[in-house]
Amino acid sequence: MYDTKHHGRTDRSASNDNLSFVLNKPGDVSYQPRPIPQLDPHDVLVHVHYTGICGSDVHYWKHGQIGKYVVKKPMVLGHESSGVVVSSGSNVTSLAIGDRVAMEPGIPCRRCTRCRGGKYNLCPHVKFAATPPVDGTLTKYYALPEDFCHRLADHVSLPEGALVEPLSVAVHIARQADVKPGQSIVVFGAGPVGLLCCAVAKAFGAVDIVCVDLSESRLEFAKSYAATQTYRPVRLQAQETAEEILRTCGLSEDGVDVAIDATGAEPCITTCVHVLRTGGTYVQAGMGKPEVTFPIGALCRKEITVKGSFRYQEGDYSLAVQLLSQQRVSVKELVTGVVGFDEAATAFRNVAAGQGVKTLIRGVGIIDTTKD
Repeated sequence: MYDTKHHGRTDRSASNDNLSFVLNKPGDVSYQPRPIPQLDPHDVLVHVHYTGICGSDVHYWKHGQIGKYVVKKPMVLGHESSGVVVSSGSNVTSLAIGDRVAMEPGIPCRRCTRCRGGKYNLCPHVKFAATPPVDGTLTKYYALPEDFCHRLADHVSLPEGALVEPLSVAVHIARQADVKPGQSIVVFGAGPVGLLCCAVAKAFGAVDIVCVDLSESRLEFAKSYAATQTYRPVRLQAQETAEEILRTCGLSEDGVDVAIDATGAEPCITTCVHVLRTGGTYVQAGMGKPEVTFPIGALCRKEITVKGSFRYQEGDYSLAVQLLSQQRVSVKELVTGVVGFDEAATAFRNVAAGQGVKTLIRGVGIIDTTKD
């Protein structure tokens, strides 16, 4: 472990190796040494302590591409990470060596129209970790601009810090939905993002939070975590399913204020529209088929507001860190497994098989989790 009280420009205990977990091609991973990144004046070098396995990482591992992003050369995986600053550029002023940080993995150009408007998640030139051809954070040392490293409060652990990334996704979704105190919400999907959407909606003041999923075990977890009620669909048409959700959960037959789909599954997308009240808001968070059948008639008749959601924009990461710091959202319950760096390949296989909620991989040389 690095001494968190040490301050300066370089921690000389940093060695010259940079072991990384590399996807060579679909289904083929290996451990490889990579060069330690050189720092720009405003960059810091982070020793990565924990990295969560995301569904996109697994998708690249299995298929080698997501949409237009294709793995054409070996790429380091991982983008949900936290760590400790071990070195800093000459112009860094907001961080010191030893600071514990959540690592925001997408670096925009900062100059385009989208960036200047605060929506840097839509920057066409963004360099996002583990999105081809950009290497990810499953490596010993990773460089980031200082303003994309978010200092963690002393009582927030580094394993929790690794979950700031998916929490920021949920924060963005909730902000897209404009969740307000007293509202009713249905969230489709009890995976990590869906569960975190429930937690953020609760923190934002929603009073009725229904989580919908096919897995009884996941629904049980959702109820114990942040959902006020759960629903397991039966084989019904979308409109009938929506009516059943409202009836069995004791919600207004007029519909709910907000519906969020975190699955990408067409039946869930369709049901979102039908479960909403007139004038409600629907946010699409899950990625599924490129095209789906959509109830546009109900959409128009109800004057529903429809929004997409992509990663996170200005303020989302900072708010996620704040929610953790103020203990308005808890993420530690989502961690169902922590493995060593040398077990990364096995962990990927287990996650691909649907085991657990969120698995973390300890960084190179990180062994004792009790001191984080």
